[in-house]
Amino acid sequence: MTARIGPRVFAICAAGIVATPLTVWAQSVDEPLSLIRITEGQWSEEAARTLASEPVERLSTNPSVSLSRMGGRGLEPVVRGQSQERVDVLLDGIRVEGACPNRMDPPTSRLSAALASLLEVRTDNQTLRWGPIAGGQVIATTAAPVFDREGVTGHLTVGGSDDGNGKLLNGSAAVGGESAWLRLAGGYSEANDYEDGDGNEIRSAYKNAEARMDAAWKAGNGFYIKGLVSRQEERDVKYAGSGMDAPKTDSDILRLELGAPVVNGEWNLLVWQADVDHIMDNFSLRESMMNLLTDSETETRGLRLTLDQSPDIRTDWAIGADVETNNWHAERFGGANLDVLTSVLWPDVDRDRFGLFAERFYRVTPALKVGGGVRYDRVEMSAAAADTVFGSGMMAMSAADAYQSIYGTTNTDVADDNVSGFVTSDWRFSPVQSLVVTGSHSVRSPGVTERYIASWNNMDPSSRWVGNPALNPEAHRKLELAMPGRSNGWHWRPAVWVDQVDDFVLRTRNADQVSIYRNIDARLMGVEGQLGWSNGTWSADSSLASVRGENRDDNKPLPQIPPVQFIQTLAWQHMGHALELEWVLARRQDRVDLESGQDPGTSPGYGVLNLSGSHPLADYLSVSWAVDNLFDNTWAPHVSRANTDPFHPEAVRVNEPGRTLRAALTARW
Repeated sequence: MTARIGPRVFAICAAGIVATPLTVWAQSVDEPLSLIRITEGQWSEEAARTLASEPVERLSTNPSVSLSRMGGRGLEPVVRGQSQERVDVLLDGIRVEGACPNRMDPPTSRLSAALASLLEVRTDNQTLRWGPIAGGQVIATTAAPVFDREGVTGHLTVGGSDDGNGKLLNGSAAVGGESAWLRLAGGYSEANDYEDGDGNEIRSAYKNAEARMDAAWKAGNGFYIKGLVSRQEERDVKYAGSGMDAPKTDSDILRLELGAPVVNGEWNLLVWQADVDHIMDNFSLRESMMNLLTDSETETRGLRLTLDQSPDIRTDWAIGADVETNNWHAERFGGANLDVLTSVLWPDVDRDRFGLFAERFYRVTPALKVGGGVRYDRVEMSAAAADTVFGSGMMAMSAADAYQSIYGTTNTDVADDNVSGFVTSDWRFSPVQSLVVTGSHSVRSPGVTERYIASWNNMDPSSRWVGNPALNPEAHRKLELAMPGRSNGWHWRPAVWVDQVDDFVLRTRNADQVSIYRNIDARLMGVEGQLGWSNGTWSADSSLASVRGENRDDNKPLPQIPPVQFIQTLAWQHMGHALELEWVLARRQDRVDLESGQDPGTSPGYGVLNLSGSHPLADYLSVSWAVDNLFDNTWAPHVSRANTDPFHPEAVRVNEPGRTLRAALTARW
């Protein structure tokens, strides 16, 4: 399939956007720069960022974020009980889509392991720069290199793990200074299948390689230009929770950013291209009675033009526009020679999105600041190959036939006009305490799988999985109250929130056990609490999160809602040495939706202890280590399952690794 640059992407001329520093509105109490920031701030030590099997694993340090496991790679973040299309992922401001209908490669699998990014998770709308937030946004920001007098910096890391015999090697090298620099980075990691706490082998082997080059130049008048080229290759990735594995996935990303000061702020232009090619099959890495192979790809082109202005010390405002085009195509083949087209899973789907937004923030008094914004998005989707016939003889059909058979709809062209907005206030009513209130209305168009997946099996209806082109967009009405504070080495943040959703897109099963999608009314609500203390040497942090999801049409629970989760850490650091003990607890989950096919049953509670540390060996050399699952328990998060498999749609919970020792040696210069 030919690449589609899309003249609309590069011909758009838009007004800009103002960028209130993002951390101002995410945090009402000043906090140090952190590697991982989730709502009000969580951070990871050197061991966690060096030894994580993939970068998104670092998000598990907050109980409001769960990770759904299908295998050794492709962990899917679940934010406050919502995941997949409801969690946007932006890598240095750009959106990268996955290429697997089964979500073997969620967008977070594109995060660089060679260069540890700042990971921020947003759970409510306090800016509309990157679009409205339905469930959450994962924002990854890669820092520029920091140079010494010689103008050279870099690192080299070598490490491994015992469970699964994992190996990793990554490094970077940069030359330049404040006005211009060039950086090369790359890495390789691999692992065999790991064992759970009972010694059962879990299909989880993988190989992952990446290479990237980025550069920047800044003129004396403030004009700057930044560029990035990256390539990622995944090979022989196994999935315990899927009927297929992924022998090959290739991702190519190009990014160009321009900007300059103007009046009382700056303008910024960002252009990107991201292509992902993916192959999954059931015979390369496992035995199969009937060979099947799916070849899929996605292409993304985007442009965002923004303008930041701060006309006085009290006011920040922003306007902007962005445009993005996506194309998804996936075909499944079978037969003795893999020459029979058995399904067009994604029938050459195009999605064109154009958005405009404006927002303003104003400090009413030194103790009170307020803000608000509005955004309009036009989303158009179509399926060019909906009439392509697959199968043969009397059983031949098309994706359009599947939509008509299940939903009675024949129209595959969709146009959504989505209007979103928010208001927020931050009142520091005492020297140590603030009250943050945010209300928002966020509209999300259904995704490509929700509207257009067409996995068909003529013999077994329970193996069919069909999207619904007639789905309405979701409308999320959210309200959140939080009271962050800090005093005398203590910090805390209690919060309550509610999300009322009209036309929630539910994946479930019909009377024939076909996996389908329909709109319902839903409500999600939750409470969160964080309490921590530090004296500079010792620190302790406690975090708790609870979410409840209701299907209000059928008066029953929403599927795939995590249970109450609690994390307790105790840490010590002195003269560069650091130790941390982490206790992860989860209550059993009894509130499930068995009819949907998403929840295979209730899940037991668990408690897991993890121990990690990092130590300097010399001026430029350090060692990091971790012992995960210290007591070798057998456990799995409630949301860990392959719940979008087109061939075996039953949800399958995948156990986490048993006791695992990891270690890495890092040199920095």
